[in-house]
Amino acid sequence: MDGVSASIRVVLVDDDQLVRAGLRLLLSGDDGIEVVGEAGDGLEAEGVIASAAPDVVLMDIRMPRCDGLVATERELRKQPELAVLVLTTFLDDDLVLGALQRGARGFLLKDTPPHDLVHAVRTVAAGRSILSPSVLDRVIAVAASAPTGTGRGTAAVATAAADGAAERALLASLTDRETEVALAVAAGASNAQVAADLFVSLATVKTHVGHVYEKFGVDNRVQLALVVHAARRGA
Repeated sequence: MDGVSASIRVVLVDDDQLVRAGLRLLLSGDDGIEVVGEAGDGLEAEGVIASAAPDVVLMDIRMPRCDGLVATERELRKQPELAVLVLTTFLDDDLVLGALQRGARGFLLKDTPPHDLVHAVRTVAAGRSILSPSVLDRVIAVAASAPTGTGRGTAAVATAAADGAAERALLASLTDRETEVALAVAAGASNAQVAADLFVSLATVKTHVGHVYEKFGVDNRVQLALVVHAARRGA
């Protein structure tokens, strides 16, 4: 996709017609976003996504016939670069972790302010991840008690040994400063908080976080946190 001249193509998947109508109205009001298709459940979404070729799919979770988790896994198996942004009413730990495990690039609640939703669509279309603050807080809170082997962002991590050996190896691959940053992020600290605690610049923290992402094979803070917690549980 041409990030300057091309519109972001979006497909809406939700079993509530009124929700889809509201999302279409909201997103179509942005000159850089085009809603190119709609589906009422994950089964219908398969054909719509294949024909509309979207950049982003706004995916509900609880739908008849085929839910959003199954649909997300199926579509990302076919198109790994597709950006799936989950938009749901339910803040359920298992649903959040399930969506992230299956490759969703974002998880938002339906009470997200309109301008934040537009920003989220642009963020995931650009290849980055985004979570509602409340979602991030919940996932970080349960990460330490999540079963070993869940929530990792890549196939290499997902197939790790049950005792956390692979995660410990990943953690050991970090430099001392990267380890400090990774542990702070896993505890839920923002980049600004990490910079203040370590007496370094915000840019330096962002660089270290990027290096940790690369070494862990993950692309968001939640996946990073789950790797760290799995490594420390297995130690």
